[in-house]
Amino acid sequence: MAERFAGKVAVVTGASAGIGSAVARRLAAEGARVALVARSAEPLEWVAGEIRGAGGIAGAFPADVRDHAACAALLAHVEREFGGIDVLVNNAGANHRGPVEEQDPAALAQIVDVNLTAPIVLTRLALPFLRRRGGGAIVNVASIAGQIPVAHEATYSASKSGLRAFTFALREELEGSGITVSAVSPGPVDTGFLMGDLEHVPDLVFANPMSTSDEVAALVLDSAADGAAERTIPVLTGYMARVGSALPVVKRALVPFLEERGRSVKEQYRARQRATDR
Repeated sequence: MAERFAGKVAVVTGASAGIGSAVARRLAAEGARVALVARSAEPLEWVAGEIRGAGGIAGAFPADVRDHAACAALLAHVEREFGGIDVLVNNAGANHRGPVEEQDPAALAQIVDVNLTAPIVLTRLALPFLRRRGGGAIVNVASIAGQIPVAHEATYSASKSGLRAFTFALREELEGSGITVSAVSPGPVDTGFLMGDLEHVPDLVFANPMSTSDEVAALVLDSAADGAAERTIPVLTGYMARVGSALPVVKRALVPFLEERGRSVKEQYRARQRATDR
């Protein structure tokens, strides 16, 4: 495997499972020293230990990305331990699915805090560290839900749309600095983030092809390496989302068909879960 990140130091949030852990493993396999960040220390240390067991360099740095002081301390700690910071992957995410009116206001605020405020603040705090290394890469894990609004995930869609806007605007601000800013926007991904809340996931989501954590992680690394503005997976789903967002009449015409298809696929996943639980 190519070692595009040999000698680099990467910070990955939401790294205890799913996309984040897949990103951390891939970065370590390509030569990076990886700082894994999440709230819970035990699963974080398990992933870090697995990476070290495979010959990589990784450390667990438990922190709540909503805590701005903790984020500042985290980055300073990583610099002391690993000598600097070259790559920041903002992957930590939160969601509470269902109609806005049925959600606790604090739960809605948490979605925005984790998905939008935290990446903005952590990015701002990380910029001086990246500049000290002469440049670097920031990759924000957004979502196709940020390319087109999704009913019953309104706040999540809003937070990911905001994250994309932040990404593209910051790219312009940092042009010529040696620091790239990219977004990776996946559709549904077969992780606990989605499958652990199966009953509340809108049927529409399951009308789209399912990606794996590793497929998304591969795009994160490609973006960190070449600084592309955005990568979307599945590509066709992203294209349809952007068309539907630009032409609401097309979205309204397609949604009933897609929801019916999604209900059928969702039932297949229910059956899979029932079989696993036996």
